Amino acid sequence: MSKRILIIGAGFAGMWSALSAARLIDEAGRTDVEVALIAPEPHLHVRPRLYEEGPENMKAPLTDIFREAGVKFVQGSVARIDLAAHAVHGADANQHAFTMSYDRLVLATGSKLFRPAIAGLAEHAFSVDQIDEAAVLEAHIRNLAQQPDTPARNTVVVAGGGFTGIETAAEMPARLRAALGEQANVRVVVVERNEAIGPDLGPGPRPVIEQALSELGVQWKLGQGVSAVDAQGVTLADGERIASNTVIWTAGVRASALTEQIPARRDAAGRLYVDRHLAVEGVPGVYATGDVASAATDDEGNRTLMSCQHAMNLGRSAGHNAAADLLGLDALPYSQPKYVTCLDLGPWGAVYTEGWEREVKMSGQEAKALKHRINTEWIYPPRAEREEVFASADPRRIVVA
Repeated sequence: MSKRILIIGAGFAGMWSALSAARLIDEAGRTDVEVALIAPEPHLHVRPRLYEEGPENMKAPLTDIFREAGVKFVQGSVARIDLAAHAVHGADANQHAFTMSYDRLVLATGSKLFRPAIAGLAEHAFSVDQIDEAAVLEAHIRNLAQQPDTPARNTVVVAGGGFTGIETAAEMPARLRAALGEQANVRVVVVERNEAIGPDLGPGPRPVIEQALSELGVQWKLGQGVSAVDAQGVTLADGERIASNTVIWTAGVRASALTEQIPARRDAAGRLYVDRHLAVEGVPGVYATGDVASAATDDEGNRTLMSCQHAMNLGRSAGHNAAADLLGLDALPYSQPKYVTCLDLGPWGAVYTEGWEREVKMSGQEAKALKHRINTEWIYPPRAEREEVFASADPRRIVVA
């Protein structure tokens, strides 16, 4: 009787989980184990690039790659996980209900932008979290020239001064001038509730970030949260009003709600705690990876972040270990002690850091060239050639960025 490893999600972690599991099964010479992946569409959405122009192009096809690797793709979405029955329930692309059983389950359903209950946020704020949302923002910016020339039209407010907020804000002056004319009096303001820009990035790269944003003409307001959003702008917690027709929300993400169906410990972002093999604590046969997993990266107390840098390697490890568990082979502990960041700073350049203390190693146009390679080459899937796919899916092939 054949067995099945089921992966939910086709993001960085889900794609690599499926390919890594298929690789080990092929290496073991087994033909009685199916690797199946459920996702809304057979594309990898290159989410780290959605702050850039042309978001609708930020996806890579997976059909040929899955076929070469022997992965069965199921187009649909999962609504319920039945751990007792080892099955998932969902709907296919035509909204027909289906049930799929599994012998090992890999949860790789990613994360979504967290939108708190702030008045007007859902109705009036844009985002760069998903392809369709980023496309709506791009169309809005392109159409601003049709509106009367007012300070509100010419102002973009980016709510959240973290990684995504900084990258988005750094792009906005040039994008506004492209839409409104080079002589337009544009204004871009980052609103961050913490007392420093890029609070999660630490003090290491902050001088470079501040220099870049300042030279790009981006302003920032620190120690201030957004209390309300409307069609004409934002109101800050201290009552200050910023007139803006374009408010972009970037403040934080949360793990997929499917994690709530797994009776296990979760962190503040909803991620499931996993062991060194990425198995969910106390839930046999279930693995979590990517943005739904909180995993130790080393023996120094550092844990994974919601980033493709970690998701790719988490995926390779989760798929391999789910397959190894099912086949009775040795698992490989996930380990990724090297940590780097490469933050895009728009036309100014970028900043590249190494280590959890984020020591700056490169900045300006030199770092921008590295960021371009990361965004256009390194994070994309391999070619649809079986040998290359399996070589790329080896969990011992650690890729830091």
